[in-house]
Parts: sequence; C-alpha cells; structure tokens
Amino acid sequence: MSENNTDLKFTPLYQKHVEEGARMVPFSGWKMPVQYSGIIEEHLHTRSRAGLFDICHMGEFFLKGPSSEEDLERIVTCQISGSPEGKCHYGFMLNEKGGIVDDLIVYKISPEEYMLVVNAGTVDKDAEWIKANISGDTFFIDDSDNIAKLDLQGPTSGKVVTSLCGEEVVLSLKRFCFVKTVIDEVKVILSRTGYTGELGYELFFPVSQAERLWDMILSREGVKPVGLGARDTLRLEMGYSLYGSDIDEEHTPLEAGLERFIHMEKDFIGKDALIRQKKEALPRVLKGFVCEGRRSARSHFGVFFDGEEVGTVTSGAFSPCLKVGIGMCYLDPGHAVSGNHITLSDGRIEIGGRLTDVPFLNPRTGGLQDKAIAHKSKKEER
Repeated sequence: MSENNTDLKFTPLYQKHVEEGARMVPFSGWKMPVQYSGIIEEHLHTRSRAGLFDICHMGEFFLKGPSSEEDLERIVTCQISGSPEGKCHYGFMLNEKGGIVDDLIVYKISPEEYMLVVNAGTVDKDAEWIKANISGDTFFIDDSDNIAKLDLQGPTSGKVVTSLCGEEVVLSLKRFCFVKTVIDEVKVILSRTGYTGELGYELFFPVSQAERLWDMILSREGVKPVGLGARDTLRLEMGYSLYGSDIDEEHTPLEAGLERFIHMEKDFIGKDALIRQKKEALPRVLKGFVCEGRRSARSHFGVFFDGEEVGTVTSGAFSPCLKVGIGMCYLDPGHAVSGNHITLSDGRIEIGGRLTDVPFLNPRTGGLQDKAIAHKSKKEER
C-alpha cells in the first residue's frame, strides 16, 4: 500500500469534497477528506445531529454458491449458520496463528449469498486470503469498484433516512440488520450499522449514483459532511478498535479484548491457536487510558509504570466530548489494572494518565464511563 500521491485512488465523491473545502490527505492508498469545518465540530455535530461519511474506499465482496455458508463459517469467527436472512455479523478473519487478517461485517443475503465489507487497506490481501480458503463450489466476487458506500451516523439519522426511504422501512430495520430498498429509483442496501456508537445507517448502491445520493442526503436538515479525523475520535470514544492500529495479524482477538465476537463452538481458521492462548497466559492485552489533561499520547508512545516500560500506545486522541486525552495501548497483563497510574512518553513528551476499561464515553450521561476516574477528575478541578 503506497501513500505516494501519484499512486492514490479517488472515490467518486472526490470533487464534492474539494467543493466542500475539505482538507484531503492520503489514507490507506486513497485520497480522503480528513476534515471540513474541523474535527471537533464535526465530532460534536455527529453526536448531536447527523454526520455523513464517504466510505466508498472500503471493500465489498460477495460469496455465492451452495457451499458459501460452510466456507464462510470456516473463514470468519462469528456464527453465520442459523441466523436469519437480512442479518449483519461483525467478526474477524484469522490466520493460523490466531492473528487478525481483518475485521469485517458479513451481510447474510441468503444461505447461498453473502456480502462481506472489509477495510480499504486490506482489500487485496483479504481477497487472496478468501480465495485461498473457499471450495470450488463457492464463487468469489470483488465488487468494490462498482459499489459506493455512505455512512449516516447520529441521533437524527433515523429521521433523515425516513425522509429518504419511508417510515415503514426504517421502523422495520432492527440494529445490525439490513434491507434492500429504493431511494429515488436507486437500488440501495440499507443497514442499521456503524462504528460511532450512535444510531446510524450504512448505504450501499451503484457507484454511478454516488454524487446524487451524497447531495440528496446533505440537503436534509441537520446533516453535515464528516471526515476521517472525526470518524477516528468517534470510534475511539467508544473503544472500538481500528485495524492497522489496535488490531492486526500480530495480535489475536483475545489480546484485543474482543472474545465476544468469537464463536468457539464452531471450527474456524485460527481456532486452535486461540485455544492454546486461552490455556496459557496472554502475552499482552489491549487497555484504555485516560490522560490527565487535554493532550494525548499518540501511536507508538511507550507506556511506563513506576519508570518501567510495560507497553505501547496503539491509538490516542483528544476526546471532544470528554475534553481529555484518551487512547488504547497494549501492555503486559500484570499491569493492565484499571486505575493504575501510568506515564506515556515518546522520549521527549511525558503525559500522565490512568488505565481504564472501554468504552470511555457513557452515551447516556455524555461523561466518562469510568466513575472512579470521573470522580477523581472532578476533585482535581475543584
């Protein structure tokens, strides 16, 4: 994957982003909008109204055929069989060592047809991995170049989608489910999913209609475009892992604290490695931290406990809702205790913080989920 400007790809909405005044940056081989009006403003707008994200860079695969379900069960960690059509499943593809090849969402169209939505930076790797692990009766199609994807996230997103599809469609759509619908004569797969912690929807449709639907949704009251910067802080406040930063082929879902997305009762690639790891002590675990001020450590900062380096930061940013620095780090399990005081440093900057469980944000109160740290912060403010 190259970040050289001459090698970058452009989504069908590139010109729209430029017209909106977005700052464009290289990301996973694509030229993408990082912000329009500002990361903090876009973040808070998504938490209070509705933000529209261009996610056309992500990959869409299809598996079809009588053996597709059986093959898919072996490739992903989530359970597919037995679930109803129209259901979405979040899970992982693992290598034989239990490392995460990618995290993805599986859409069950029928027992013989599935759509897989994968990360932009891993499309080619994922395609090769899947093709190498399906049987001759299963057909693999990479339709990423033909499908556009928009995410609409925020508490008023339901009202916006209702204005596009009608109340009946929206009311029938449960969380982590999808329907095939039509918006102004455009065939759309509409799912009630997202990665911000808000009520949200993801729309898949022909790439030729990208500009038209982008304009149509943005014309609705209370909708603003949101870039990659706010997308990252929104997911981080909820403690959602980012592939390439918090999870990758060198870490297992057990180390990342994501065991709830693994169905150990079935057979899948990497299961034996996870069984061995469960019997042994985990070499490291992913843990959240809250900084003592607005500044946060960045990826690759060291994590120090009583002067000893015990881990490495994977994600870090200022939280627009919590008004403090937050982040996630891998560290040895012996030190991964909520409330432990740590120092985060890159050798030049030192930032104090405390370890905590994720999510950081309590969606109900809008404050810190960790009551002990929240209480301590209030005392320090007095």
